[in-house]
Amino acid sequence: MRRDTIHAYLLLLPAIILLVAFTHWPAIATLIDSLYATPHGARPAPFVGIDNYRDLLNDPVFWQALRNNAWYAVATIPVSIVLALLMALAVNEALPGRAVLRMAYFLPTMLPMIAVANIWLFFYTPDYGLFDRIIAWFGGGRHNWLGDASTALPAMIAVAVWKEAGFFMIFYLAALQTMPTDLREAAALEGSSRWNYFRRVTVPLLMPTTLFVLVNAVINAFRVIDHIVVMTRGGPDNATTLLLYYVYEAGFRFWDTAAAATATVVLLTIMALAAVFQFGVLGRRVHYR
Repeated sequence: MRRDTIHAYLLLLPAIILLVAFTHWPAIATLIDSLYATPHGARPAPFVGIDNYRDLLNDPVFWQALRNNAWYAVATIPVSIVLALLMALAVNEALPGRAVLRMAYFLPTMLPMIAVANIWLFFYTPDYGLFDRIIAWFGGGRHNWLGDASTALPAMIAVAVWKEAGFFMIFYLAALQTMPTDLREAAALEGSSRWNYFRRVTVPLLMPTTLFVLVNAVINAFRVIDHIVVMTRGGPDNATTLLLYYVYEAGFRFWDTAAAATATVVLLTIMALAAVFQFGVLGRRVHYR
């Protein structure tokens, strides 16, 4: 028995080394860096304790980035999941051209985010963009979608939903195709409506997939930076600045590594609390059998 245990740990050793080297140790190093000031040249960084956290809490840009990210997550997560489920239900039926429809839904996922951002830049271009052209057909005027603080963040949310919904759809479609067909037949014999079958049978059986999709959606909502850099660079007036972009600017634009490490620790804390809620609360309501 002991020999089998040693053999199992030896098989896991490469994965453990990679996990510690690229996940756990960087997180610990970031926590340590957040307790020191930013080094300058050959001068070592002095220990400042929680002063960096005080400065972060007194930074209005950080609070705006936190609010923006909260609204971004609240909008993108449920919309992406619901849209993915609806698309999966649609392409799971015996429809003509079903393969083409599946490919069309999944195509945005295959595109790099940088390419997606440039495509949507054309859509949002004032006067010449797709949206302004459509509005002009109905007699509307031009609108600077990315230059207006009231529409810039919703514009970023639309890009993220368009990109992610097709990816989540694949998991729902796979789950739907593994469901026994005799359940639907039995429900039909009992006179159950399609809505009642969906609510009482399909949704509970999809809960493991929903939890998996939810975890990925939450991670994606807080690690987004690609299309922010390409499309708005956090503007206008920090209207689209999210937490990870705040970290990027602090560390690579202003070279304030202490502030970047401090904001990263806050971001990791938020993600850890979200993970505890997802697996500790929602995970108990998931039935795998």
